[in-house]
Amino acid sequence: MAGEVRFVLVVLSFLLFLSLHLSAADSAAPTGPPKAKVEPVTDDYFGTKVVDNYRWLENGDSPESQEYARQQLAYTRSILDPLPSRDAIHQRLSELLNIGTVNAPQIGGEYYFYTKRDGGQNQPVLYVRKGVHGEDRILVDPNTLAADGTVALDWWYSTDDGKYVTYGTSHSGDEISTLRILETATGKLLPDTIERARAASVAWRPDHSGFFYTKYPNRGDVAEGQENYNRHVFYHKLGDDVSKDKLIFGAGRDPQDWPNVDISEDGRWLSIAVEQGWTKSELFVASVADALQGTSPVKVTDGKNFLYSGSVYKGQLYITTNEDAPRYRVFRVDAANPARANWKELIPQTEAVLQGIAFAGGKIFAQYEHDASSELKILSLDGKPERNIPLPTIGTVFSSGSKYDSHEIFYAFHSFTVPPTVYRYDVDTNKSEVWAQVKADVNSSDYEVKQVFYPSKDGTKIPMFIVHKKGLKLDGTNPTLLTGYGGFNISETPAFSRGTYLWMEHGGVYALANLRGGAEYGEDWHRAGMLGNKQNVFDDFIAAGEYLVREKYTSPAHLAIQGGSNGGLLMGAALTQRPDLFKAVICAVPLLDMLRFQNFLIAKLWVPEYGSSEHKEQFDWIYKYSPYQHVKPGAEYPAIMFMTADSDTRVSPIHAKKMAALMQAQAANGASKERPILLRIEPKAGHGAGKPVAKQIEEGTDVWSFLFWQLGVK
Repeated sequence: MAGEVRFVLVVLSFLLFLSLHLSAADSAAPTGPPKAKVEPVTDDYFGTKVVDNYRWLENGDSPESQEYARQQLAYTRSILDPLPSRDAIHQRLSELLNIGTVNAPQIGGEYYFYTKRDGGQNQPVLYVRKGVHGEDRILVDPNTLAADGTVALDWWYSTDDGKYVTYGTSHSGDEISTLRILETATGKLLPDTIERARAASVAWRPDHSGFFYTKYPNRGDVAEGQENYNRHVFYHKLGDDVSKDKLIFGAGRDPQDWPNVDISEDGRWLSIAVEQGWTKSELFVASVADALQGTSPVKVTDGKNFLYSGSVYKGQLYITTNEDAPRYRVFRVDAANPARANWKELIPQTEAVLQGIAFAGGKIFAQYEHDASSELKILSLDGKPERNIPLPTIGTVFSSGSKYDSHEIFYAFHSFTVPPTVYRYDVDTNKSEVWAQVKADVNSSDYEVKQVFYPSKDGTKIPMFIVHKKGLKLDGTNPTLLTGYGGFNISETPAFSRGTYLWMEHGGVYALANLRGGAEYGEDWHRAGMLGNKQNVFDDFIAAGEYLVREKYTSPAHLAIQGGSNGGLLMGAALTQRPDLFKAVICAVPLLDMLRFQNFLIAKLWVPEYGSSEHKEQFDWIYKYSPYQHVKPGAEYPAIMFMTADSDTRVSPIHAKKMAALMQAQAANGASKERPILLRIEPKAGHGAGKPVAKQIEEGTDVWSFLFWQLGVK
């Protein structure tokens, strides 16, 4: 009996030793990146066979895929957490990102609605003032809805008189908004609630009896995967059962259509602009009475491959378009008789790009962009230029607010060295005054901003902003961060970037290249960087890096690049095409497997911009640059941090996961701890919109620690 007891004790001791040993081994830092299993899948694209070794990672819900993500996280933390100066970086970044935000107010009767984030808050708050200089009152504070700050205010619209406000909130960055309504005077929530109102467009009737709005279908109401498309226009009568809301527009149309709604100041006319990719849209108009009776809206445009938007004011439909005018112009036509033959040009095209118009005080308020910087102009209702609104410096008007019956215009401005500031412009006196301003703990006078123009590969002149401390020596050793975007008709303009000050305070140079594919010079500029011209974008970016080296701002050993989303694709192309030019890369929420991108989430919406491998000619374009297919076994690459998020509903995390697995396995430095290839996966976050400041600080600490380390910044 005693021998049996001793035997049991020995076994138990061994098991305890084994358990402790295995536990210690499990908790030990990884010795290298995880070795993702290889399961080749071969696709045949019009006779070209393409092998994908990591197709299995596209199933993010599988236990194997989740274990891979866990191992990647452990490896990434083992590299980032011991980096020097992390505590100091975290401390300064916390101070910088606690610099607040503010947007221009929207006017509703006697109320002024605007969003603001004070230092320490995770999310911006919706405020209201009664009277232009009245007391602020909180209407919607998403910070009270989740302790970790992961509930965001996505959008909001007020009634014409400000009595009610509709707004949308979403969780963990998924952007799938829930629409709610509150009464401004009391802050009382109404029972009306509408789900799946992502990026909703809302147009209230002036008597606030109801509103037109856009929403997506509920899961189960359409085929699987189609719930991310089929955005339709509905009408909701206040107090009615939402399930009985009338479908106004969208049935039977292309599921990728993206309609937006607007209503005239007198409540008589409804206009619907339908985006169809980034080069074409259609415009419809209907009387509100007819729309509610089920009469189809009248199509105003004739199917040409141009962009159109419009709003009705005093019975006239004002149409902003790039039809035969790549920098945009404005037409006017009677809303009751809007046939194309009746259009009259009101505002002709100019050298600057017209971004939009609004009405205030019997005038037209027009916002332009010239050489990637904002301009504001006042015109008569007949389209005659009257005066410019002076701006503080080269910079960006990032939001504005006006009302047809008001004599004031609000605009929010910022630049590389100017924190967000809201101005109130008096139409009658032609004077601007500061209405609200963000306080910033930076000495902007220490820095200088340059705009240069450099030649791309084909000789096209590309603008670029360069920002750094005054007195910079051009000796080729300055740590430099280059960024860009180049797509979707989006301009990259001067902005107050809080985290970038951390970089520049330590001698870093920040460069922003205005690549083709954007909107900086109108639709021609956009089309020069899309579809079969996409390589121009990558050439423009590579030429920017070469310019910075040639002009001795930096060298390849001191040059880092950063970009996200379409800019993440840019990073993937740059690092696979010119790995010798860059020391480090931050590649965030990227598109990388361009042969399969259209199969995930909402990516079919982007086929008009990129094309699709399902078509022979388009496959040929895409296959030439798709980063995932251009990793060269045994090649030396920059240090890379791929970044994605598990709640991203725009770009699937599969791109970053597959690319990291491939490069860790095949790059010469795939397992290097000195020049690593990392994958960072953020939980409870999406594509970037609505990300709480606390998460931004943690993410920024990782990014800047990585870049400081790789570029030798002290």
